[in-house]
Amino acid sequence: MPRVLVPLAQGCEELEAVTIIDLLRRAGIEVITAGLDARPVTASRGTVLIPDTTLDEAAGQAFDMIALPGGLPGADQLAADDRLVAQLRAQHAAGRYLAAICAAPKVLAGAGLLDGRQATGYPGAITTSDYPRVRFVDAPVVVDGTFVTSRGPGTAMDFALELIEVLLGRAARDDVERGLARTL
Repeated sequence: MPRVLVPLAQGCEELEAVTIIDLLRRAGIEVITAGLDARPVTASRGTVLIPDTTLDEAAGQAFDMIALPGGLPGADQLAADDRLVAQLRAQHAAGRYLAAICAAPKVLAGAGLLDGRQATGYPGAITTSDYPRVRFVDAPVVVDGTFVTSRGPGTAMDFALELIEVLLGRAARDDVERGLARTL
């Protein structure tokens, strides 16, 4: 069973965080949420999330994917956390998946991990003037090698379904999507 780490920072976008966690767990993926510290996480709209563990406790564990929810100031806190940036770089060096939505692709871009890659993100949150080596694409979800990025809260479900497909294949994605009654 694939394992996915979802780091949670104060001020993260709860719609994105919860959608990622919920849909991946529906697919049978083991999701570990980790706070930057041991406190409950108050998301951008006031929802309180209780992480499974802390980033320090999750450090050194192997994950098939690290998925970053966006939101501000959550994405800025993720980008400023040297422990997380080191873990993202190690994940990339191991050839494992990295995913980010909304403002969180700037965490990957700031770490130099999206250089020469296609990515998307929340309009205006990251720009080519900030990251000229990233090729920004105006699309709901972009997959480039082991990187998956997405635009924002409105694309959170498509993003999470894409993560399922990347990790488990199209049949697993379709099975979860059918259960959501998104299609006729």
